[in-house]
Amino acid sequence: MSGSSVALQEQEADDQMADKTKPVDKMSFEEALTELESIVRQLEQGDVELEQSIAIYERGAALKKHCQARLDAADLKVKQIIQGQNGEVTTEPASFD
Repeated sequence: MSGSSVALQEQEADDQMADKTKPVDKMSFEEALTELESIVRQLEQGDVELEQSIAIYERGAALKKHCQARLDAADLKVKQIIQGQNGEVTTEPASFD
């Protein structure tokens, strides 16, 4: 492995650690999803001690909630609820004009 590959892997590990200390509510959807995927991999491998597993599981739950809220907000931006003259409620793409 070349020196630049090792340095790149170390930088990625440092970036991941920095992300884990970033407050969840300050994360973009993509950042939160990437960290959540990393947590799932760690827990699935089973190589994490019990106390650390509990801590990362709690962070994962917060990340999941954050991602879901971001998706729900995006969904509302894409749809708008319309009530027709006959009282029927439908959804249609939102107009951003």
